[in-house]
Amino acid sequence: MSSINVFIGDSVTDCGREIDTPYGDGYVREIANSGNLEGLIINVGTSGHRLIDLEKRWQVDVIDHKPTLISIAIGINDMWRRYDDNDPTSPKDFRERYHRLLTQTKEKLHPQFVLCEPFMLEIRDEMKSWREDLDPKIEIVHEMAKEFSAVLVPFDQHFTALSKSISMSDLAEDGIHPTIFGHQEMAKLWISTVKSA
Repeated sequence: MSSINVFIGDSVTDCGREIDTPYGDGYVREIANSGNLEGLIINVGTSGHRLIDLEKRWQVDVIDHKPTLISIAIGINDMWRRYDDNDPTSPKDFRERYHRLLTQTKEKLHPQFVLCEPFMLEIRDEMKSWREDLDPKIEIVHEMAKEFSAVLVPFDQHFTALSKSISMSDLAEDGIHPTIFGHQEMAKLWISTVKSA
């Protein structure tokens, strides 16, 4: 049976996917075009989504495809809504939802999980304070990866390291949505991390 790889997340994964461009034009397309991932690739990233939104559409967008690999990149909007809409997601809620999704999916499918760090580059001074909300969520992703024997893709660590020698705006103009170069870096890191796991 051919492998089925589902990528789910927010706008960074979505990246303008349409019927005629099902991979979008971001890191998922770069991975698909690289030839490094065998089987069917399905992008179900949806702009603006948080973990609560993924949970609502999980059956249709993930389980029904019966994937052998599931790549999850979520958390930046769970942080962002606290600051732009006064609608926070607590670490407790984030952990419980993430754990519930992975538990249910493992029981039904036993796929390979690939859990990706949400990331942010502190382009504006005010974003430095956002770390108090984002970092605990990144830590929860690490916890989930360990508990569920998942591959952990350290996007945040990688972008932070790159920003020491490359302008942050060259990686992500607003600190959150990657540039073309940023997406290429994400794809390279994703491929190398998954292949070496």
